[in-house]
Amino acid sequence: MADIYELMLAVDLCDDVSEDELAELQWHLGLGPRPGALRIVTGFPCVVEDDHGELAVEDHPEPLLGCHGEASMVEGVLVSVLVRRQDTRRGAWAVTSRQEIHPDGFERTGELLAWLAGKAGDGHRRPDGSVEMGWTRFYEERRPEPLVVRDGVVVWPS
Repeated sequence: MADIYELMLAVDLCDDVSEDELAELQWHLGLGPRPGALRIVTGFPCVVEDDHGELAVEDHPEPLLGCHGEASMVEGVLVSVLVRRQDTRRGAWAVTSRQEIHPDGFERTGELLAWLAGKAGDGHRRPDGSVEMGWTRFYEERRPEPLVVRDGVVVWPS
């Protein structure tokens, strides 16, 4: 049995996304090269064994929503898209991403999702201040749960 979740993100972003942030977002979505400096998610710690057999922590940046192609555990495909809106009434940018995610990736991916929530258009904001941006679903379940960011933190399935 695998601990894999479907993550479905559909969010409209306001127009205050800088060029540097846009470049990093494109990289995270698998749509562009890695920018020189990462500002949205800055740390990608990974424990590795060094040349002497000792454990060491290294930084291994990787796109967090960058898988494209056949899904391994959920039906269909994995994809990420970023589109500049012509009609900006709902926001300047539209982001859609469908990914498979393991709970080990919740924290790091949550950093990116929390940043996106801070840039989300008003249509995603609930009266309590939380931001609804899509859904998550355990791969064996049929019913999804809302993907919500509350007080800057993603509410992950338990």
